Amino acid sequence: MMGSFSRQEFFHELVEGCLLPTTQQGLEQVWQLLVICLLCRLLWILGLPSYVKHLSTVAGGFYTLYLFFELHMVWVVLLSLLCYLILFLCRHSSNRATFLSITILIYLLMGELHMMDTTTWHKMRGSQMVVAMKAISLAFDLDRGVVANVPSPVEFMGYIYFVGTIIFGPWISFNSYREAIEGRKLSFSWIWKVCVSWVKSQLCLITSNCVAPYLFPYFIPIYGDKLLRNKTKRKIRDMTVARPLHVEFPRSMVEVATSWNLPMSRWLNTYVFTSARNLGTFSAILVTYTASALLHGLSFHLGAVLLSLGFITYIEHVLRKRLAAIFNACILSKKCQPNCSHTNNKVLWVYIINVAFSTLAVFHLAYLGSLFNSSVDYMDDDEESDVANHTIQKWSELSWASHWVTFGCWVLYRIIL
Repeated sequence: MMGSFSRQEFFHELVEGCLLPTTQQGLEQVWQLLVICLLCRLLWILGLPSYVKHLSTVAGGFYTLYLFFELHMVWVVLLSLLCYLILFLCRHSSNRATFLSITILIYLLMGELHMMDTTTWHKMRGSQMVVAMKAISLAFDLDRGVVANVPSPVEFMGYIYFVGTIIFGPWISFNSYREAIEGRKLSFSWIWKVCVSWVKSQLCLITSNCVAPYLFPYFIPIYGDKLLRNKTKRKIRDMTVARPLHVEFPRSMVEVATSWNLPMSRWLNTYVFTSARNLGTFSAILVTYTASALLHGLSFHLGAVLLSLGFITYIEHVLRKRLAAIFNACILSKKCQPNCSHTNNKVLWVYIINVAFSTLAVFHLAYLGSLFNSSVDYMDDDEESDVANHTIQKWSELSWASHWVTFGCWVLYRIIL
């Protein structure tokens, strides 16, 4: 029992039981991916025909899919084939993105509800999401003329199964993929950045698995004593996928939403929010968060959090925009540029207001995050009602505090409008 542990025994158990296994498992998960990525990179700089490069990418992607999902990878392959079929059949249409988005939505809904068991489907959710985002973004780029023609089947599959993104992401655009296979020369700066990024990812994994759940409550006993009882000289393409400090110490909930997953945020802004902008800002925000919820799967608590986040970010944005206009101050949701026109920027009361909104953002983040724990992440279909009950019960225990605060901010905004 942990209650009988001394401090020395606790740290020993933490290292032996969590830190070392987490590090080992993290390495086992990614070392083959890193090796295959390096092999593809070396192959691309040999000046081989393009179709050979695409085939090597497809082969690497298939291998990694089998490595992680075994024969269940067929569902990811089926989605990619369906996407190319729709793109080919609609090659003369100017609404390819619409047709493809509807098709992918139907496929994902069928997968969630009928095609296979929930636990197995959820294991592939990340790869399904990456495939869907890539295909939809390509369709939008074709409609907008960013990409001239529908790519060949081998080129499309090379993009979809790009080994560097097919398992864990992030989403990249089709033009970024084309740029990658051109085969830039390897450099020490590139290798160094890869190593630093890997070390950072390992540290984040260890912090999430071991430090946060155990060490923080150990030193800050919020539960009583139960526990005791990615700049170099040569420019390298920025592939930052998150800004953890902007999430843990946010300026606003808008910053949290955009910093949590940068490629996802960029994709949603480019292909969803921009396309829905003509519906109005508020409607476009709701459409964007709804699209995000659907891509993440049919999960009541996740959908509730994302839709709540949509309301919170919109109300925070318009309130701070109105206050910034009234006080002529740099108190917007996003940090002002150095050459902004606001008169009041580096003034004490401006800092106080921004800190107050930052504190409010942390409050919202803790409230929304209270729903997530390992017991509800992988429930079966017949337990989805339990997830809904858990969500409602949890927020009821917290008196729906964040929602009431958001409503109060909206009332304040309407009064000063």
